[in-house]
Amino acid sequence: MPIYEFHCQDCGHEFEALLKSREEISEVVCKKCQGRNVKRLMSVARALISGESKSSGPRIVDQKTCDTGTCTHVDLPGYSRS
Repeated sequence: MPIYEFHCQDCGHEFEALLKSREEISEVVCKKCQGRNVKRLMSVARALISGESKSSGPRIVDQKTCDTGTCTHVDLPGYSRS
């Protein structure tokens, strides 16, 4: 069962949902405002950059953890979640 990430178009809240099938995507509601105006986000795979050190220059990716602590977001240059 995959975990999908969503963005609520009404309140701006980002959240995750564990779904048994893709058909359940149409039934997802915002966990904050209970709105149905949600958009599925494109998940970014975790990237490992080997051989990089802190002194070798600026980081290529920036890693953040979401509010639930169950996923990892990786910000890539030129990628926008909007």
